[in-house]
Amino acid sequence: MKKEKESRIEIARCGYRCDLCLAYKENIEGKGDKEIISDGWFKYFGFRIPPEDISCDGCLSPKEDPYLIDDNCPVRACAIEKGINNCSRCVEYNCEKFETRVVDREDFKDILEEDYQRFIRPYESKRRLDRIR
Repeated sequence: MKKEKESRIEIARCGYRCDLCLAYKENIEGKGDKEIISDGWFKYFGFRIPPEDISCDGCLSPKEDPYLIDDNCPVRACAIEKGINNCSRCVEYNCEKFETRVVDREDFKDILEEDYQRFIRPYESKRRLDRIR
């Protein structure tokens, strides 16, 4: 993912890395990218978002009404309500809301490296937030 070196690291409220996510608007280079992420999310997480709906401003976007892949994310709403940038700063860290978003490579032992980089690494939030804490 060449964008990682070009862009700043953006850690979402739940600990995801926007700069690594293929759905992050700055990483989308064409329709093919949208199809890849739609298929990958379905393969590894069991949900499909139509490729034409894939683009995300990131939940830390300064826009008043950002376009988000998951605009009903309970973690984002909670962090905003508590006035924190991400869950690592929360006194209730590792709560049920956060657990709904945790992705762990251990759950994907036989994954190809390319698929790990595309579909798992951007969302390995717990390990990332544990380091921040």
